[in-house]
Amino acid sequence: MNWTIFHQQIFPIRHKLYRFALRITGSAHEAEDVVQEVLERVWKSADEQTANVQNWEAWCMTLTRNRSIDKTRTLTQRRALPLDSLTAHSAAEPTPAQETESRDMAARVRRLMQALPEKQRLVMHLRDIEELSYEEIAAVLDITLDQVKVNLHRARKTIREKLLKTEISIPLNP
Repeated sequence: MNWTIFHQQIFPIRHKLYRFALRITGSAHEAEDVVQEVLERVWKSADEQTANVQNWEAWCMTLTRNRSIDKTRTLTQRRALPLDSLTAHSAAEPTPAQETESRDMAARVRRLMQALPEKQRLVMHLRDIEELSYEEIAAVLDITLDQVKVNLHRARKTIREKLLKTEISIPLNP
């Protein structure tokens, strides 16, 4: 690994790697450790190994996923998934009521995402939060493009249905 590639391709995505590791491990400390280990592994990787890498981000995300899953398995942790990035930002200054409603919605979506099967949760995170393409998600998770689409559709449908069900069960005028 040379400094130029590391500085231009790898270092700028460290925050994305951290968010992804945090999503899987559920622990900020474990996510930091995972990212540090991934960056160290990439830096120390042999030139023969990195010569075939065409998409550095996908390769690093794959390394991060694998290391995060290994850590989670060894520690047998429960997942806690921060989704602060889901709060809506509007051009106008939101009212306190709108801010509260937005935080509540993000908290509901966070809880619903925690309940999703792992593959659906990871696909939804990579697409809707990290904004990766379907092809990049397939490469990161080592699944087919069709599996990415199916898992994303099922995850979104499940969350949509549960949100609608929650809204129906909440009385509008108590």
